[in-house]
Amino acid sequence: MEVTGFFTAIIIGLVIGALGRLVVPGKQNIPIWLTLLIGVVAAILGTLVAGALGVDDTAGIDWIELAIQVVFAAIGVAIAAGAYGRRRVH
Repeated sequence: MEVTGFFTAIIIGLVIGALGRLVVPGKQNIPIWLTLLIGVVAAILGTLVAGALGVDDTAGIDWIELAIQVVFAAIGVAIAAGAYGRRRVH
């Protein structure tokens, strides 16, 4: 991954986190900063996986890479919502 790809993944990750949160059904009681952090990590992981699969550099918008990133974000949001929800005392 090039340096520009890394920074692009971080910027895209902010949006990916929000998309991942929208994909997960129900209400997630996690703070927005955690959603954004999950999105950044998901974007980086998605870019690495897309590179390993050879679908990271296609003509136009990399829809497959974007889908991989959103899936990672949705999984991360679901895990964080479950862990964060159990941690809080009501």
